[in-house]
This record gives sequence, C-alpha cells and structure tokens, in this order.
Amino acid sequence: MLGKLFGSNTRVKILKLFLLHPEEKYYIRQLARDLKLQVNSVRRELENLEEFGLLISNTGIGEENIREQSLEEKKNLEKLLRGEIVNVAPKKVEVASLSGGEKKYYKANKNFVLFEEIKALIVKSQVLYEKDFIKKLNKLGSPKLFILTGVFINSHHSPTDMLIVGRINKDRLARVVKELEKEMGRQINYTLMDTKEFKYRKDITDVFLYSILEGSKIVVVDEIGIS
Repeated sequence: MLGKLFGSNTRVKILKLFLLHPEEKYYIRQLARDLKLQVNSVRRELENLEEFGLLISNTGIGEENIREQSLEEKKNLEKLLRGEIVNVAPKKVEVASLSGGEKKYYKANKNFVLFEEIKALIVKSQVLYEKDFIKKLNKLGSPKLFILTGVFINSHHSPTDMLIVGRINKDRLARVVKELEKEMGRQINYTLMDTKEFKYRKDITDVFLYSILEGSKIVVVDEIGIS
C-alpha cells in the first residue's frame, strides 16, 4: 500500500525506520544490511530525502540552520513521494570534511515542514499491519495471550517483539511473521509458548517472562488475565 503511495518500497522502508525512530542515526551500509537492501539504492534514497530536507547528515546542513521549505521544494517533495524523477540543482552548502575513519550518518529532521504528517501516515500503516496480523493469528490456532513490545513500542531493551501464548501452528506462524517483516521492512523477534509453559515460567518468576509482563507493552489478546 505505502509502496504504491510513495513510489518505492525501498523509500518506504527507509522512511519507516527514520520516522519511527527520529532520535537514532544510521549509516548507509548499516541500513542496507538491516533492511536487506542494495547499498546503491539506499544511498540514492538517502541523498534524495536529505535534498528535500526530511533527513539530515553529519556532513550536511545543521539541524538549526535548516530553513522552512519553499513552495517549490514542497511540490518537488510531492513528486518525489509519487515516485517521479525530480531534477534539483544541488544546494551550495558549507560541508565539513570527515576525518579518517569517521562515517557519514543520517537522521530524521524533526523540523521538516511535513514531518508530523508523514510520520502519522507511517504510524497508521503500522496499525493496519498489526490488525491484519491478528486476523491471521486467529486462523492459526487459539491465542490466549498476545503482547506487542520491542519494535512496536520503540523499545530497544525488550527481549522480544511479540509474545504469543496458546496452541498455534509453529510453521504457519513463522510464515506469517515473515510476511509481516516484509511489510514492516525489519526483522521481528517473537516468542511462542503454550499455556502450560507460560504458567510454569510465571510461577517460578522467570526473568525473561517478567521483563515482558512488567515492562512497557501493548496487550492485544488476554484470555489469561494478566491485565
């Protein structure tokens, strides 16, 4: 859906990562590896998005110096998001040269005029993916507990992204998770256990389980009564 809207699945994957994690900085090869994309494609999209002001880099204009987008730039951005080729004359910018081993990194520009609007669209798309996943999960068996954490709540400390408790077909679940990973453009770690294992871990105060139950989370299904 977003690929059709923005004109490029590569662009969508990159936008999701930056807009959902606006405080993080990323390197080109890191993005290519994590998102499973070609380095040249990533570099091209990053340069385009920086040109239009949605991203900034440590060799480009500082965040405090980015001016409000002109009407022409806004129109060019709209064309870019539709997948059209836009020829923009490079801006004359004082660029500090990088020392020896220093890498060029990119991060989201929260001062960009359409930042919140585009982010809201990305977030809504994530919700649609999650709802679709829940429907598929219900067809795989009988989930008694389904918790979203980790990447779904922008937490880097959670031991998993999804906790699923119940009688679920493991092979079919693995395929459905793979589909969700493609939609979201990132790896998803999930934990599946039956109700017997869940009860045992809960009774012995299992560190892994309690780090999920007592941490930040979104409880989607709860027939066990944890909430």
